[in-house]
Amino acid sequence: MQRWRSLDEVPADWGRCVLTIGVFDGVHRGHAQLISRAVKSAAARGVPAVLMTFDPHPMEVVRPGSHPAQLSTLTRRAELAEELGVDVFCVIPFTPEFMQLTPEAYVHDLLVERLHVAEVVVGDNFTFGKKAAGTVDTMRELGEQFGFEVDGVKLVGEHAVTFSSTYIRACLEAGDMAAAAEALGRPHRIEGEVVHGEGRGKDLGFPTANLAPTPYAAIPADGVYAGWFTVLDPDGPAIGPAAPGVPAMAAISVGTNPQFEGVTRTVEAFVLDGEADLYGRHVAIDFAEHLRGMRKFDSLDELLEAMARDVENARKVLTAVE
Repeated sequence: MQRWRSLDEVPADWGRCVLTIGVFDGVHRGHAQLISRAVKSAAARGVPAVLMTFDPHPMEVVRPGSHPAQLSTLTRRAELAEELGVDVFCVIPFTPEFMQLTPEAYVHDLLVERLHVAEVVVGDNFTFGKKAAGTVDTMRELGEQFGFEVDGVKLVGEHAVTFSSTYIRACLEAGDMAAAAEALGRPHRIEGEVVHGEGRGKDLGFPTANLAPTPYAAIPADGVYAGWFTVLDPDGPAIGPAAPGVPAMAAISVGTNPQFEGVTRTVEAFVLDGEADLYGRHVAIDFAEHLRGMRKFDSLDELLEAMARDVENARKVLTAVE
């Protein structure tokens, strides 16, 4: 899959393509349906399938400070798009100037003149252009004018719930990892660098990797979780039997550490069957199941007993999933 950081990277001999457009945060099941439809149409036409997304998130430019919690990094979105068969992952810098493009200029300058679209596949609630004035109907009218087709797709859902990034963020805020995973099509992941913490886990016999998440990461509700810990650096250390890129079972704590009067919210992972020097490594945590809420215990012994139960419960959950 090709990765373009702007439309300046479109090859001089570029032909026609099928294009899908969106932020695609999380690349959830609704997004996957949309992307797969574009890929299938591109294959039928014998042209490349292009996914166009934006960086930074449009909301951060439209209303600075309103950036929503991020379900996936840009790199992760590209990886998931590639798995779905996308040929080109194109990132458009979302600037104040870009935001001022009228719907007509948006279509003519980007889609027709630069990408030579044969078809555009978007969600049925898609808007574009200055003040989000363009709709799917607008796109169809412009498609008739410039000679391309438009497919407005209703996003998939179940149980009267439409899978959306907003819905998934609400699930995470509630600690409902099962519902989030159902909508995503996989466990929710956060990424970041392992940094030095207070060192209390090691003192208590449960050494943890303290994660500094990527900016705006959607962190689940405070509590203890079962999940997987993966070293993403290809040259990173093995964690017991888990080589770089291979998930290791973990018990994960999210919160302010009320036992020790903490004030800073942290994400810490205790890897069940191995340890390594992970400081400075880029890692991922995939959340499988919420085990319990965060609380302050009456004594250190009670805390240690609870932590031991957390580890065993995490093992049971993750072994059953595997």
